[in-house]
Amino acid sequence: MSEETTGRSPGRKLGLTMLIAALLAVPLFSVWLLVYDRQSQSETARASIAAGWGGPQTMAGPLLVIPYRTTITETVTEANRPVVRSRQIWQELTLSPESSAITTAIYPERRKRSIYEVVVYEAKVSGRSRFALPADLSRFGVAVADMALDRAELRFGLSDPRGLAGAGPRVSIGGQALRLQPGGGAPATNGAGFFAWIDANALPGAALVADFAYEFRGNGNVALMPQGGDTRWRVTSPWPHPSFQGGFLPAERRVDQDGFSASYRVGHLSLGQSLVATGGPQPAPSERMAPPLIATDGPSRGGYDARIDLVQPVDLYSRVNRSAKYGFLFIGFTFLALLMFDVIGGVRVSAVEYLLVGAALVLFFVLLLALAEVIGFTLAYVVASAAIIGLNTAYSAAVLKSWRRALLIGALLTGLYVLLYVLLSIEDFSLLIGSSMLFTALAAVMYLTRNLNWSARPEAHPAIE
Repeated sequence: MSEETTGRSPGRKLGLTMLIAALLAVPLFSVWLLVYDRQSQSETARASIAAGWGGPQTMAGPLLVIPYRTTITETVTEANRPVVRSRQIWQELTLSPESSAITTAIYPERRKRSIYEVVVYEAKVSGRSRFALPADLSRFGVAVADMALDRAELRFGLSDPRGLAGAGPRVSIGGQALRLQPGGGAPATNGAGFFAWIDANALPGAALVADFAYEFRGNGNVALMPQGGDTRWRVTSPWPHPSFQGGFLPAERRVDQDGFSASYRVGHLSLGQSLVATGGPQPAPSERMAPPLIATDGPSRGGYDARIDLVQPVDLYSRVNRSAKYGFLFIGFTFLALLMFDVIGGVRVSAVEYLLVGAALVLFFVLLLALAEVIGFTLAYVVASAAIIGLNTAYSAAVLKSWRRALLIGALLTGLYVLLYVLLSIEDFSLLIGSSMLFTALAAVMYLTRNLNWSARPEAHPAIE
């Protein structure tokens, strides 16, 4: 070993050390690919666990849809002459509620298969919506006399109706329960949901109030697409880790270890839509069948939802991936310490010994990933770091011919692993801390090698204990 390195100058030793560190980028990159692969497998496993339970759920509505007759004029050509003809068609008047008060209680549940876990939930929804014809209905080109009020529909949107649970949705108007049909939901959910035919003949003279309650299952998140003139949504859950997303945030919220509660209030002006809308031609009411289960022509209203994600407090794959990005920092600092013992302390360190120490440092991230999937990230971090520190310290004692020097390597690695855990915990200051470490290390190397002739033969530098 000493014959191999005796003839090399400090500058050549530095170059060799940097080359070995660069070669270790290959297994380090493989660790990143391994983390990505395990994360993909985890997502697939979680999807299979939640299969049939219900996906991320979006609620919309209710909306009151009333068919009405209207006359259109069109020009046709007959006998080479333009002829103007008029005919009647059916269109739909979509009426959003003047006000909606909705309450949702979310009950989460952890489901586990092997080492994989997913959070699913059951939600109980209840609410009341008030509908009224606007005083300026004529501005929309619709007359009450042209409406088929006895064939009106009350539509509720739910993005994944497979999740409907319990005894089924319950909708009533004036205390009278309505018979519900599948499909025909709100455009915001691409027609997925359920609806009921109602008789709205009392609507021109009075408001129509609908009471509803239903239960559904889902996973990941639950969202509401507000569609009323004044929508109030209150959500409660014992889940202590919510993430409030979407285009609207809660006006009031409380989050603690016992769960969370949130209250939303959204007006139609902030939605940028009118309470009244007219649709395209439809068949006559007598010819109408049940609406399709899935409609594809609903308008997109992305960014106009209020969404709550039930997040996992620790995403171990993202933390392992972030820690692996600091792999070069570990390799660099450890190799730097060995190089200082080599060029200043007079202890010869061969290329193979650099490579073995670097391989152990890379193995730390594989151990961390494997253990974290079974025992959790924090405990896995402690076990994996202790194993690699012990291994490299014992090996350094043999390479450096001194336990005192090896304990310095062990102390360096301990400090690096402690610092890495801190960096993972305070992501906002990771760049500042990392750059400060590099500056300190560079200053120390410059000080220790200030009198070193990098191009001189090693014999010119006597060993220093």
